[in-house]
Amino acid sequence: MNKIAFFLSAGLTSLSLSVPAMAATKIQWWHAMGGENGAKLEQIAKGFNASQSDYEIVPVFKGTYDETLTGAIAAFRANQQPAIVQVYEVGTGTMMAAQGAVYPVYQLMKDEGEAWDQSKFIAPVVGYYSDTSGNVLSLPFNSSTPIMYYNKDVFKKAGLDPETPPKTWADVEAFSRTIMKSGAAKCGFTSAWISWIQTENLNALHDKPYSTKANGFGGLDAEFTFNNDLTIRHWGNLKKWQDEGLFKFGGPGGGDNAPPMFYSQECAMYMNSSAGRAGVINNAKAFEVGFAPLPYYDDVIPQPLNSIIGGATLWTLKGRPEEEYKGVAKFFTYLQKPEVQADWHQFSGYLPITEAAYKLGQDQGYYEKNPGADIGIKQLTRVTPTDNSKGIRFGNYVQVRGIIDDEFAALLGGKKTAKEAVDSVVARGNEQLRDFQSAN
Repeated sequence: MNKIAFFLSAGLTSLSLSVPAMAATKIQWWHAMGGENGAKLEQIAKGFNASQSDYEIVPVFKGTYDETLTGAIAAFRANQQPAIVQVYEVGTGTMMAAQGAVYPVYQLMKDEGEAWDQSKFIAPVVGYYSDTSGNVLSLPFNSSTPIMYYNKDVFKKAGLDPETPPKTWADVEAFSRTIMKSGAAKCGFTSAWISWIQTENLNALHDKPYSTKANGFGGLDAEFTFNNDLTIRHWGNLKKWQDEGLFKFGGPGGGDNAPPMFYSQECAMYMNSSAGRAGVINNAKAFEVGFAPLPYYDDVIPQPLNSIIGGATLWTLKGRPEEEYKGVAKFFTYLQKPEVQADWHQFSGYLPITEAAYKLGQDQGYYEKNPGADIGIKQLTRVTPTDNSKGIRFGNYVQVRGIIDDEFAALLGGKKTAKEAVDSVVARGNEQLRDFQSAN
């Protein structure tokens, strides 16, 4: 090599070494996961970031689900929205109505050339977040369903078989009376989420329509119809059982008072999200925890249908730079990996959203080593969902859940009968539906 060629070569080499690497495109992910689940979410983002160098997912905790959704709406109006936002299931109707703001996941994946096969998802999960043509609008991430937890030690003390949880509401009442009469516990059962568990899932399990228009999936002009004999009967029973001490109200919304009553062994049974499994086990170290499906009225339906989901999905918002969407699509592909989903499911207690993640857990022996961890999955998938059990979809439903809490409190306080309280929920709830319809 002559001197000129050598110096040119050396110069080019040193020049190439002096050029800094291209910075990764940052993509904001607003979420509502606090505590241990929030730390795990951060770990998932780090896993994706380490798997490639073009994009960096930046998780940003925005508070509760309500606060996250409200904040994202305000940010979009100010043109400061994130690319990804986690929205809980009752916000689905609101997000669907914001068509100009949302980039549907099926379209995103197609546009960015990422593989997309919605048949890989567990059907009741993906069905909840699909439009009337069956297209999936947001990526399922943390889905849950309500189950029953029970204290096996209290069952033994009361002379009940700890391996035989109650199946029906008649069993729940009878077991509660036996437990209290024996002195094994002061109360039979408590529950979080009167709305989600004791009203919405109640109707789904018994194949009762919650509203017209296929539970709101068929249009914004739906009207609530759940002031039926079943809901009135059940709310009446909860009032009666509360008066007798068999049931203790856990409080409005998520029922913050319910978990401590179970952990302290005041109440023998407890209904809440399957996603709370890890927390229940960690907080109930003084006794052995059992897991069971939700109870049902066997004189209404011989076998219950599937329960419906809670939790949240990841929505993509429009208005971000084009290069971010390529990264969002690649991140969504990463999140669907069986090993990523199985790890998240097994850590958090949320359901595995894909069949492959569930099978991986089975192959790993996870469910054999952790009895009860698959109760929610089995309950959710035990039948093909009907229009009455595939879920609910309404605008302004956050407000409706607040109305349910108001009227249930009026019932427990003796201010209204069960029929008056449920009829009032439906009447006031329909006003919220009409308000949302007129605004959209």
